[in-house]
Amino acid sequence: MPVFPKPKFVFDYDVAQEIARLRQHKQVRKIPQREKDKLLIATWNLANLGAQQRRNPDRTVIAEILSWFDIIAIQECRENFADLFTIQNELGKSYRVVMSDASGNNERMAFLYDSKKVTLLEEIGEIAFPPSRYKTVKLPGIERPFDGFDRTPFLVAFSMNGTSLMLVNVHLYFGDDSPESMARRSLETFAVAKWADLRRKSQFSFTRELMIMGDFNMPKCEPGDPIYKALTRLGLELPEHSTQIASNIANDANYDQIAFLPETTRNCFTGLKGVFDYDGVVFPDLWQEGKNVKNFRAYLRYYISDHRPMWVQLSAKPCTG
Repeated sequence: MPVFPKPKFVFDYDVAQEIARLRQHKQVRKIPQREKDKLLIATWNLANLGAQQRRNPDRTVIAEILSWFDIIAIQECRENFADLFTIQNELGKSYRVVMSDASGNNERMAFLYDSKKVTLLEEIGEIAFPPSRYKTVKLPGIERPFDGFDRTPFLVAFSMNGTSLMLVNVHLYFGDDSPESMARRSLETFAVAKWADLRRKSQFSFTRELMIMGDFNMPKCEPGDPIYKALTRLGLELPEHSTQIASNIANDANYDQIAFLPETTRNCFTGLKGVFDYDGVVFPDLWQEGKNVKNFRAYLRYYISDHRPMWVQLSAKPCTG
């Protein structure tokens, strides 16, 4: 994502008031409290984190939302990870960061996690297909070959109460809305699905419980959407979420998703999953009851994000037991 233009107008806000609004809206959206035998996991594309000039109040607002969760997958952390570590410090000493190297668009994938709640396990890496197997990533109707990922998906294994879980953080190719870009995006998506299917079948998988989350650049979360079809083709599931709202502040796309293997969905998923539309309550003086939408969204895109976080709750029992 190119860096958004910095707003030319000045708008100051009271951080405490904004946090109070967010906490009240958290209850409206029924995000549960963190529990010792449950795991709250979120994914959030924080637009160009480290490349846009966020200020201390902005990072505090972001940190407030992140603090509601045990593990958060972050996309669009740029090569400059200073803002990420500043936000980590806002969260407290128990929160740790693990991140990838920068790849396409100079973006890193990162996980923030509460080390008091979960343990980082031994497997950290990337989804990688050797060039000799690129030809196995193919879809009907798409003639162009798969030639790897623009931003390589980042995987990290965690455990809680003896239950292990592999989390995969993705920000898949977008390009534009042309058939050529959509074909490339579909192949990247199917490569993720194929990798998950291979891991499920392999006797040497580090853990059989896995979730894939992040920005899939999926226009619509429905069977007719080509990205949805590619992602679910080999069995990954996208359970519906209670809020049933878009994951971007423009309210017109379902880019961000959390996908499960059926075993994980069946035994670990508590049924609680949603999107948090923070933009519905913050900065009412800038929103002006819908009279200043252009400036409001421009401000959010630059100082907070153009995406909303998605979250899910899992139980801590073994998912495939």
